[in-house]
Amino acid sequence: QVQLRESGGGLVQAGDSLRLSCAVSGRALEYYAIGWFRQAPGKEREGVSCISRTERITYYADSLKGRFTISRDNAKNTVYLQMNSLKPEDTAVYYCAIGIFCSNLGDYWGQGTQVTVSS
Repeated sequence: QVQLRESGGGLVQAGDSLRLSCAVSGRALEYYAIGWFRQAPGKEREGVSCISRTERITYYADSLKGRFTISRDNAKNTVYLQMNSLKPEDTAVYYCAIGIFCSNLGDYWGQGTQVTVSS
């Protein structure tokens, strides 16, 4: 059974940093692209970032470039999202998801971790 478990969320102030983790079990992460999505209250889910199987391709939403960094550790079956200079508009539930390519993530999803940024 494939499971994705996010962690690292919390309540921080604007300008602070957080590092989210997504641990994958039941499958070897090396065979998958993996990415992050977020959903704020009353808004649609949006793609945040993705990293390909080979790490040659990384994707970031335009509004997040320069502040967020995605990385993966296949030996630990874990992907990370380093979030710097957080803003109140980054407040959302953050989810990770895997797929063969960044263009078709969603084979499996985590349960989400809450990030709240106060002003």
